[in-house]
Amino acid sequence: MQNKIYDFIAVGVGPFNLSLACLTAPIENLNGLFFDKNESFNWHPGMLLQDTTLQIPFLADLVTLADPTSPFSFLNYIKEQGKMYSFYIRENFLLLRNEYNQYCQWAIKKLPNIHFNTEVTRIEYDENQQLYIVTTLSTKTNAATIYKTKKIVLGTGTAPHIPKSCQSLKGKAIHSSAYIQNKASLQKQKSITVLGSGQSAAEVFNDLLQEIDVYGYQLNWITRSSRFFPMDYSKLTLEMTSPEYVDYFYNLPSDKRDHLLKNQKLLYKGINKDLIATIFDTIYSKKVITEIDVNLRTNAACTKGTYDEINQSFELELHQVEQDKRYRHKTDALVLATGYGYKLPQFLEGIANRIQWDEKGRFATNRNYSIDNNGNEVFVQNAELHTHGFVTPDLGMACYRNSYIIKEITGVEHYAVETKIAFQEFGVPAAEVIESPAFETIA
Repeated sequence: MQNKIYDFIAVGVGPFNLSLACLTAPIENLNGLFFDKNESFNWHPGMLLQDTTLQIPFLADLVTLADPTSPFSFLNYIKEQGKMYSFYIRENFLLLRNEYNQYCQWAIKKLPNIHFNTEVTRIEYDENQQLYIVTTLSTKTNAATIYKTKKIVLGTGTAPHIPKSCQSLKGKAIHSSAYIQNKASLQKQKSITVLGSGQSAAEVFNDLLQEIDVYGYQLNWITRSSRFFPMDYSKLTLEMTSPEYVDYFYNLPSDKRDHLLKNQKLLYKGINKDLIATIFDTIYSKKVITEIDVNLRTNAACTKGTYDEINQSFELELHQVEQDKRYRHKTDALVLATGYGYKLPQFLEGIANRIQWDEKGRFATNRNYSIDNNGNEVFVQNAELHTHGFVTPDLGMACYRNSYIIKEITGVEHYAVETKIAFQEFGVPAAEVIESPAFETIA
């Protein structure tokens, strides 16, 4: 066991905890460690397609929205690469996803307290020392190391989600997170089906669409949504990615929050409208030259998926919701673009009694992003969708959340924690609330 006591230990090195690493780096006398079981940082490698971009401007990098002067900014990165003027001439605020990945890898090389190939296997609490005891295992040597820390920050990320109807297809169907490494084998099939409604489904479908006439496969896109929803990027809607909306959402009753999330999917799970246009135009232009077998189906909820080992094909049972009709769809290859979900880390079992849980077994996250009973020891990144709203996975809110967490860890507001940035108000102004009995209905 190491005798040194750390101020915090962060588990998982995705963009959110990497942002925390960059923002805490210049703070004197703040000692933190970052552990990740993976060999290196590689952000969604299965979806690093050539032309895909982030859905947020480059200003929403690891640090700029908290500290525009930080040496870890994207602009500093692009300057160091000698590509500042090329980026300027490109006149596109949206970063290529590959470029964002490279930018994050550049930042990691500048941070000595980030350790890969290090899996956190257990966290316990020592009541006498009032410290968390973190046990790690080297994925290369199997050597165990024990650390002491005052605080914990969980940033273990989300895992590919497989719907209940397709659980039996694990190992047969391809999740979109592993698309690139399986693309060549997919294109050898006579028919391919993409199941899902969001950005990832659209990107996979569009990528396969480019060479449909070269390989001659049938290409299908099936979604349970009533249409292919575009992401809402209007400015007043974007104001909902604000501290005020987080406050508003957080203070709603739990059942109201859950209901809202189900109806806000187009705010964070929709498709880039330019990509929708590209898909339509590509289908149109290809059909002018040759006949291609493309099928797009909405209102189709998958109720059961099976795999025929003899014919090596998939059969999906679908329910056309509006017509209330059930039908079968057969395909040789299946891509599940069904998103991601939070998976509770096993290493938390040792401190489960120190964590607040809601009635559904989820973290009862406090407004300051802590989940422990004392409200200032264990913090989460991207595990508070049900309490803080749809902005939770938004990269654009990383700096705000980390500024908040840093203030809670240190007791000092090193970076301004904004409280009001929106022009609109989401709740009823306190001064205008009517405390009288319920309104009477006037005939």
